[in-house]
Amino acid sequence: MQTAGPLATPYWWDASPLRAIERPASLPKQVDAVVIGSGYTGCHAALVLARAGRSVLMLDKGRIGEGCSTRNGGQISHSIKPGLATLTRRHGAETAAAILAEGVASRGFVERFVDNEAIACDFRPCGRFHAAATPRAFEDLARLADGDRITLVPRHRQREELGTDAYHGGAVFHDHAALDPGRYHAGLVERLIGAGVTFAPHTEALALEERPNRVAVKTPHGDVAARDVMLATNGYSGRLSPWHRARILPVGSYVIATEALDPALVSPLFPTGRIASDSRRVIYYYRPSPDGRRVIFGGRVSAGETDPQSAARRLRSVMVGLFPELAGAKISHSWMGYVGYTFDALAHAGQRGRVHHAMGYCGSGVGMASYLGHKAGLRILGRPEGETALSRPDFPTRPLYLGRPWFLPAAVETYRLLDRLGV
Repeated sequence: MQTAGPLATPYWWDASPLRAIERPASLPKQVDAVVIGSGYTGCHAALVLARAGRSVLMLDKGRIGEGCSTRNGGQISHSIKPGLATLTRRHGAETAAAILAEGVASRGFVERFVDNEAIACDFRPCGRFHAAATPRAFEDLARLADGDRITLVPRHRQREELGTDAYHGGAVFHDHAALDPGRYHAGLVERLIGAGVTFAPHTEALALEERPNRVAVKTPHGDVAARDVMLATNGYSGRLSPWHRARILPVGSYVIATEALDPALVSPLFPTGRIASDSRRVIYYYRPSPDGRRVIFGGRVSAGETDPQSAARRLRSVMVGLFPELAGAKISHSWMGYVGYTFDALAHAGQRGRVHHAMGYCGSGVGMASYLGHKAGLRILGRPEGETALSRPDFPTRPLYLGRPWFLPAAVETYRLLDRLGV
């Protein structure tokens, strides 16, 4: 067990440090679009707009890319958590099918974008092994498996996919993929620079005021008038827009990376090189690093938010419980980021006046944030291909919720209890 604490910065920043971008001496007084938030959503929206000839100013209260877009595990799924039956009950058969199709489209969008833009980010269509934490969870996966896109793996064959006996089998989701989120974001920033986007890091948007044909965006460094505003803050949504804040639950997700290990130790843990996750309500997700020398392991480790050092100890304990071979491995990095959850477990896209939004990726945002950011840019341009089925459902909130999830600790503890009971 190590004695020195791990670095509190994402492992991904080692190879792709956040680019040092200076705020301009003075902000422009007027632009076509202000994009608030510099993660995948904001970057993709800004890129569409700038390449269409619009003047774009990107604001972030921190450094460019400092949020969860460079802090996640780099796993890409279809991003839709509710199943067909649930979506059909809520929204009808047509909209349910359209929403699920958007999830598939989001995954394909990222692969095409990375390929077309030649972004070197270790993109791999490796598939995911989703492990069943209980026999009942395995039965649920068996109902999903079709032998083509989703292949069932019984417990006696589990080690063909994952080097542990801790689960009750699982399923391979063949279309899921992985990338290096830091390098992916760095590639986006390079293309935004090439497209002429103006960046204003360390510039918090303090207020939005609707005016005839414009929105006034107030900042500590001056006001900017914009034809359109793109709100791309997701889990970092604050007081700027109370309406949006009341619909997003910021939830901390914690991640560790082991020190560099012998690939001969890591390889048997991930025999197929797939990413992995499990069926628990309070899930864990993990993968080999792109170079195959580390294990990246993430999840929710406490009822309330905690610090990365405490999170490292808890995540390491869970990781070693699954993979005793890692008992001697030190933790080199421990970090966290805020993901944006919603009350219906769906991402939402839309607009209120001239303020557009896409947010609420519920922990599966690499693909969907990219896709909906791109869609939002098209929608702002007035192009019909910017429409998405994820703008059809109402964006729900709850009484007495104003943006601080005071009920989260109790909910997490309840979910943990149900996980322990195997319910």
